[in-house]
Amino acid sequence: MEGFDYKKYDGLGLAELIKKKEVKRSEVIEAAIVEIEKHNPNLNAVIHKRYESAIKETEIELPGPFSGVPMLLKDITQELEGERTTAGSKAFQGYRATRDSEIVKKLRQTGTIFVGQTNVPEFALMGITEPAFYGPARNPWNTEHTPGGSSGGSAAAVASGMVPIAGANDGGGSIRIPAAFCGLFGLKPTRGRTPVGPDLGRSWQGASVDHILSRSVRDSAAMLDELKMHQNAAAFHTPDYLGSYLQDLHAGKSKKYKIAFTAKSPLGTEVHPACIEAVKRTAALLESLGHTVVEAEAPVDGKKLAKSFLTMYFGEVAATLSSLEGVLGRKAKRSDVEATTWMLGLLGKVTSAEEFVLGVREWDIASFEMEHFHETYDFYMTPTTAYPASKIGELEPSSFEKMMMSLMGRKGLINLLKSAGIVDQLAESNLKRTPFTQLANLTGQPAMSLPLHQTADGLPVGLQFAAAKGREDKLFQLAGQLEQTDHWIRVEENGCFENKA
Repeated sequence: MEGFDYKKYDGLGLAELIKKKEVKRSEVIEAAIVEIEKHNPNLNAVIHKRYESAIKETEIELPGPFSGVPMLLKDITQELEGERTTAGSKAFQGYRATRDSEIVKKLRQTGTIFVGQTNVPEFALMGITEPAFYGPARNPWNTEHTPGGSSGGSAAAVASGMVPIAGANDGGGSIRIPAAFCGLFGLKPTRGRTPVGPDLGRSWQGASVDHILSRSVRDSAAMLDELKMHQNAAAFHTPDYLGSYLQDLHAGKSKKYKIAFTAKSPLGTEVHPACIEAVKRTAALLESLGHTVVEAEAPVDGKKLAKSFLTMYFGEVAATLSSLEGVLGRKAKRSDVEATTWMLGLLGKVTSAEEFVLGVREWDIASFEMEHFHETYDFYMTPTTAYPASKIGELEPSSFEKMMMSLMGRKGLINLLKSAGIVDQLAESNLKRTPFTQLANLTGQPAMSLPLHQTADGLPVGLQFAAAKGREDKLFQLAGQLEQTDHWIRVEENGCFENKA
């Protein structure tokens, strides 16, 4: 198929061309390489490339529904044997994976060919992707803006047409936030739905789950059909789903649902007018499709949950810094990581086991409340984020904040600041732009971001839908309905592939 339009096809579309022998696997991989080389200098989405290995792998007959389809892996947890995995940090610059992670083993079985790895914030800690070690990833819709985080590099790569799908994971919104900012479909599966390990039986105490980012709903559904599994060694299990998520897209065309919605931040903080408008407009769309739409807030304490999320977050960063000794051959120093990372680790070191356990109990309280909530409502709709994508550097710590972080590291002031209420302040200041996504991580529910709105200046705005645990099938059914409407943003039709500046 000489001169085929690579970017016209989603992952399953490319696989179908290969299956019908209308195009060779090598031609598809070469087309992906051309697009990466064309767009990556402006976007900085791909930070490790494995072109030679990928081209060699096209000579192998690969099984799976995505046979021969190029994809990128996220540069954290998705380890590929023999390849660098740096988690966006200079501390890992010499590290090479000794084996495939469990999620990569499953991805290999889908037939995908890995052409590289994507940019992430250091240790995947931020909702923006601006690591000091690699520099910022940029949003294809407007390169002055962030593609979000932590799967920001993956989102930028998919939205720019480098690849149709890319690896992602989500511990506090890291699939859904980049999907919202880049006009993509992003689903965070139920806790325990996709594999973890081999070194950990849980990631971020079960808050983090692996999946992909994609342009089409069907790619995400087909991939989850392949990734879903019962993993005996994992800390958390979810009931097996014996159906097909891909088939659910077709089966759910005429189904009607009861949907609760709100545009109010669970922190009581401001929500941007464009995000409020997105909710109102989508509620009207849902009503026009025959769904029952009711304005109602989730029965949870948003501020308590935000604080409990940060308590876990601090502890995980402290544990990561301690584990660096195995990589560096010595204890980690302040100069090994970014100043913000070091401060978060210090907060973890002065957080007690009691605080940690009490925080996790809040997750369980919220989980029970949301299960009751979903006995009445099929879905809970909010904006994915409270603000559209920020500009690159806009959220960089101020000179005063950097000075305070430096003082905390050198003079042991962290306990004093913690007792003065810094955690509550951090909960509001760090999460006010993205207050909606953490709930599903803490309860373990599946949730998705849909590209259904844009700001006046053309930046995508995502709509988030959460469902009861184990009900990804319902999410895919609703997404399948909405994907057929004129409200759905299609990056290939909006000039995003040309990298707007």
